[in-house]
Amino acid sequence: MKKLRWQIIVVLLALAAIAVLLLSQQPISITNPLEQDQPAVGGVYTEALIGSLGRLNPLLDYYNSVDYDVDRLIYSRLIRFDHRGLPNGDLAESWGISQDGKVYNFSIRANAVWHDGQPVTSDDILFTIEMMRDEQIPLPADVREFWNQIKVEALDEKTIQFRLPEPFSPFLDYLSFGILPKHLLEGISGEEFVNSAFNLNPIGSGPYRLESLEVENDQVQGITLRAFSDYYGEKPFIEKIIFRYFQDDVEALAAYQRGEVMGISHITNRTLKEALKSNSMKVFSGRLPRLTILYLNLDDPDLPFFQDAEVRRALLMGINRRWIIDQLMGGQAIPAHGPIFPESWAYYEGIEQIEFDPEGAINLLKKAEYTVPAEGSNVREKDGVSLSFELVYPEGELFQAMAERIRQDWLRIGVQAEIKALPYEELISDYLEPRKYQAALVDLNYSRSPDPDPYPFWHQAQIINGQNYSQWDDRQVSEYLEQARVIVDLNERVRRYRNFQVRFAAELPALPILYPVYSYGIDEKVRGVSMGPLYDPSDRFYNITSWYMLTSAVAQSAATPTP
Repeated sequence: MKKLRWQIIVVLLALAAIAVLLLSQQPISITNPLEQDQPAVGGVYTEALIGSLGRLNPLLDYYNSVDYDVDRLIYSRLIRFDHRGLPNGDLAESWGISQDGKVYNFSIRANAVWHDGQPVTSDDILFTIEMMRDEQIPLPADVREFWNQIKVEALDEKTIQFRLPEPFSPFLDYLSFGILPKHLLEGISGEEFVNSAFNLNPIGSGPYRLESLEVENDQVQGITLRAFSDYYGEKPFIEKIIFRYFQDDVEALAAYQRGEVMGISHITNRTLKEALKSNSMKVFSGRLPRLTILYLNLDDPDLPFFQDAEVRRALLMGINRRWIIDQLMGGQAIPAHGPIFPESWAYYEGIEQIEFDPEGAINLLKKAEYTVPAEGSNVREKDGVSLSFELVYPEGELFQAMAERIRQDWLRIGVQAEIKALPYEELISDYLEPRKYQAALVDLNYSRSPDPDPYPFWHQAQIINGQNYSQWDDRQVSEYLEQARVIVDLNERVRRYRNFQVRFAAELPALPILYPVYSYGIDEKVRGVSMGPLYDPSDRFYNITSWYMLTSAVAQSAATPTP
């Protein structure tokens, strides 16, 4: 038996040696460490848009976000803004501002051309602004009124000048409109403009041009864009982008699961959990330009406690905002600590952050001498005045749930709020504007306004007829806001806004609740995608020219080692 074992071992060793010899004769695959995958031109990306096509015209898409999404790729703008709200040149190659802040000169890129090959000139910009002044164009009245006050002159074919009646630092915000081709639209009336065939056969100067519309039963079901080969900027890698229209994100997600689309323009709380289960979909989230805030009427003689900053602080400390975000919004929001958005160039990182602390809130109310009566009600009072008031909010399931939760949170610290739902327009016209409210839970929408400009909401001059609904009467704050909207130097503006935010956090003229979040789903096959805070949902396309689907191995140079 011992001899047999040794013979087996010898045979095994011999077989192992033969195997090594055979393997040594096989070709060995070695990856070249100097070869790297690089983005390559090509590929077709299909995205589901939630809504329906109206008109592909940048002056007619204000009230249709899905048109605005497509127009973002077809049309160029003088200026575009990054995720911090800082301006970058688009059609504008450079610009200068006069020392007094009243004159802006812009140079247009020499190689900018329309999709039909004609050059983009100053006259195109001047023509677009003239159309915005036309009362038959469905733009917000304040936008039309703004442009009626600005003098615009084409200095030459590639230089345009804007003259303002007075310094206005947020002026650049108003230059992010899409530019239209004068040579194709000149001479038509406002009515003809709205119904022009151009709106379904657009010619822009952006990174993508219209290739075709997919029409079924007289309805546009989809639209195909092709990369514009003569685009003046960074050329897109993705050759084609196809948009398909869906009623909601439930249908869109089903289409993604069937492999019909590769992206979903908006994922809501209804589909977020299902989308996150996908192994192939990446979900990007970015802060929306909205602030949910709770206004307090500081000038109501029947509610003297609202004039006490410590009581206002206690009210904010008593609200469990994290619970509202997690339980009511599926985590799709960020707690707000002030009226300027985080990551904005104007945001002050050192702002005081007031967290949920019901015990601390109770202590503040006790310090302010608001106590619970010995018998009867649990609502705190002082000198016969109870901490009781009406809280109005817009109709809707989410706002109702938020208002109810706030009511419950406040009741635990001895504050009683009677909640009342109202149609949004009625809430504004009958309660906020005439200042006939006690407390109001609303949204402030800063869409397409990267410059924070808090002046309209918090300056003294806006107390009577403006949007200073809280009626915050603070001269020091008003001076900061006045200066920040006329100073040209960005660093000086940052300093004024920092002082404003510190003062706001100390006084709390209104209670910031949360910033909602927008979610976007896209297949992992699409690479190079990034998304920061948003000033409009279409900002998800900010770096669209860097997206890619195909790669190529490119040899990287390396120094030859010395023998």
